[in-house]
Amino acid sequence: MTILGIETSCDETGIGILRDDKILCNIIATQEDIHSVYGGVVPELASRAHIERIDILFNKAIRESGVKVSDIDYIGVTKTPGLKGALLVGVSFAVGLAYSIRKPLYKVNHLYSHIASNFLNPEIKFPALGFVVSGGHTTFFYIKAPVSFETVGRTLDDACGETFDKVARMLHLGFPGGPYIEKMAEKGEETKIKFPVVLLGKTSLDFSFSGLKTAVLYYIKKNGLRDIQDICASFQKAVGDTLIEKTSRCLERYSVKSLLLGGGVVQNGYIRKRFHEFSDKKGIKLFIPDKKLCLDNGAMIAIMTSFLIKHGVSPSENTIEVLPT
Repeated sequence: MTILGIETSCDETGIGILRDDKILCNIIATQEDIHSVYGGVVPELASRAHIERIDILFNKAIRESGVKVSDIDYIGVTKTPGLKGALLVGVSFAVGLAYSIRKPLYKVNHLYSHIASNFLNPEIKFPALGFVVSGGHTTFFYIKAPVSFETVGRTLDDACGETFDKVARMLHLGFPGGPYIEKMAEKGEETKIKFPVVLLGKTSLDFSFSGLKTAVLYYIKKNGLRDIQDICASFQKAVGDTLIEKTSRCLERYSVKSLLLGGGVVQNGYIRKRFHEFSDKKGIKLFIPDKKLCLDNGAMIAIMTSFLIKHGVSPSENTIEVLPT
């Protein structure tokens, strides 16, 4: 079974090809050079870049994978969530291709697919707790089976990755902000500055990062940027403390056998380390994708599509919020 995955939800154009649970290729074109000038993603520019690149990437994927277009059995494409214009490019391309080669098309959920990046690991057991930490989302899922996702917690304002970007902009660092803050933090003292860990009460599984962002802003206004490395380290620790505490609450409320992470922020070495330490302490099996699979990418879309197919979900059924087990 050969599956083509297409991802265009934000500022990465991704084409991946999966054959019999093996990733044959996973090509990603980022737009950092376009959006770094503005310090954030400009939706119209993102859409135009997808239009310019998607056909080129598709042909490159066909060449690198060694498959023929006629070999493709199924097509999966991100339908939601994401920037409307960017999503439209990917869906339009997928619909046209599926029609031309007469193959079934699955329109899949971008967030589920981030978690699905882990699904090829045979050691995963369900039910599981899925946690997407990305530029646009900070969301917990209770996952009964690979095609059954229930949202149990989410951000109420800024997403985790968005907060990294905004703090990096305050510090006059580059975009995207995560890698710049992580590098600066390596030389800073994480206990030097006490930034708030916002938990929204004793039981909430939701997130709010706006208070942390504002606290960093006020600190900079008062003290300037002379201790930028300590600011980065202390900010990063506050983020880590928040993510770990909320995950601990989830595990207390939901009985699960695996913890599955996904999303761009999970590339951060400090965050990965914190979760490895946490999972060892809690005695729960942790799964984190390779760093390239943490980015928005086509392979994760193909993987999610493959599990929809394996669980008997038809193309006309696969857009509902909680899929049948």
